[in-house]
Amino acid sequence: MTLLQVQGVVKEFSTPGALGRRSTFTAVDDVSFDVELGETLAVVGESGSGKSTTARIAARLLEPTRGTVLFDGEDVTRARGKDLARFRNNVQVVFQDPFSSLNPRYTVERIITAPLSYQGIKPAAGYRAAAQELMERVGLDPDHCQRYPAQFSGGQAQRIGIARALAVNPKLVICDEAVSALDVSIQAQVLELLMRLQAESGFSYIFIAHDLAVVRQICHRVAVMNQGRIVELGTREQVFGDPQDDYTRTLLAAVPRINPEWDAKRRQRKVAS
Repeated sequence: MTLLQVQGVVKEFSTPGALGRRSTFTAVDDVSFDVELGETLAVVGESGSGKSTTARIAARLLEPTRGTVLFDGEDVTRARGKDLARFRNNVQVVFQDPFSSLNPRYTVERIITAPLSYQGIKPAAGYRAAAQELMERVGLDPDHCQRYPAQFSGGQAQRIGIARALAVNPKLVICDEAVSALDVSIQAQVLELLMRLQAESGFSYIFIAHDLAVVRQICHRVAVMNQGRIVELGTREQVFGDPQDDYTRTLLAAVPRINPEWDAKRRQRKVAS
């Protein structure tokens, strides 16, 4: 089942130029893709490739200059009022920097239950019980719901952001560089959490990243962006095993690899000891 369809999306920004003249910069140029229910689509590319702008258009945080966004078969490109609120209930975002996306003056309970409050949803057991249940679900101590973001580590703060995104039971979660600010060991834990949550609930991800090693662990399909365009789109096996575009090959070549000879010697030493 197709959940999200992005069709021919263009995003232009007006920038100041010399002598008071303004010029137009095209950040996203004729981008089209879809996301199936329960799948993870990774959108990868270098900084400035347009991947985050594309994600924000898909989440209706930015409006496209041209093109359409359909969700569950309904055109939400210019949705307003109740239609936009319903869309927001189904699509949530986890941002790159967990601390800048969490209000430092709010308790974790208030942060996590904010989407419920905005949507006018009152949990039967109360907001605190709902927050504690979500905290437990993402691996946090529910007894810490009255703490503030500054009292948590970076990995824990990102788990708070994930819990907030899940509060309204969305069908699509957009992760905009959600693990790039975390240490490698913490990245692995958060990726494992994201995959477990998807297996439990069956929602979809759009996973924005520049690290192909991270993408390979979590995605079903990959869209490679360069200079505002999708230059390659295919399954994980197709893109990583037989890339068709030169830019994709360049990105894959930049992924650090262990020298096979070093790895063999390391294995031999381990067996000998």
